[in-house]
Amino acid sequence: MTEPVKLLIHGASGRMGQALMRLAAEREDCAVVGAVSRKVGQRVVDGVPQFAANELSGVPAFDVAVDFSLAEAFDPILALCAERGAAFVSGTTGLSEAQRAAIAIAAERIPLLSAANFSLGVAVLSELVERAASALPGWDCDIVEAHHNGKKDAPSGTALALGAAAEQGGAQPRYASLRAGDIVGEHLVQFAGQGERIELVHRAINRDIFARGALHAAVRLHGRPAGAYRLRDLL
Repeated sequence: MTEPVKLLIHGASGRMGQALMRLAAEREDCAVVGAVSRKVGQRVVDGVPQFAANELSGVPAFDVAVDFSLAEAFDPILALCAERGAAFVSGTTGLSEAQRAAIAIAAERIPLLSAANFSLGVAVLSELVERAASALPGWDCDIVEAHHNGKKDAPSGTALALGAAAEQGGAQPRYASLRAGDIVGEHLVQFAGQGERIELVHRAINRDIFARGALHAAVRLHGRPAGAYRLRDLL
């Protein structure tokens, strides 16, 4: 049997981090060897060593870091992966241009995937959006996204990624954002022409779909050549 992929979960105390920890424990193809949070209470939880954000240099050897944290915590974990030659999977959004430039530089040394959304459905939606935009030149393109009232960045990273797909097809997308209640994530891409319109919609029911997608990506990314990957490349 193949050895399980060793994972470091960065941002382990957040909603996504907790889902990653729980779902990884149910899989045989990966194992969490360390969890990093802003602050640490217990040093070991369910057999997994816990580390504070300022203790990154002390984490054990790992194959892939899975990062769902905040933009201000992003730089150190990317640098650690590049230093150790480990793969990097990140769903952190709200990154600056400088951080995106750092991703491109790191991709010359390690395999990595930085995505706003790890839903397999959204990966397919992105391709559909690009095809629709290409087939419907001159149509209006609007992207409406809704998330829980605690989400800081707007438009969402997923909305911007869908917008980039629309632009690849020649459209000029406009954005609208809603922040309300506990909405996990909804994205509507509308193409409107004279007397007709097309709506492409994805609704996330729970966050487990993102965690499953990130774990799927981490396992598939391990052992690949250096480079920047998309989720659709790892399906």
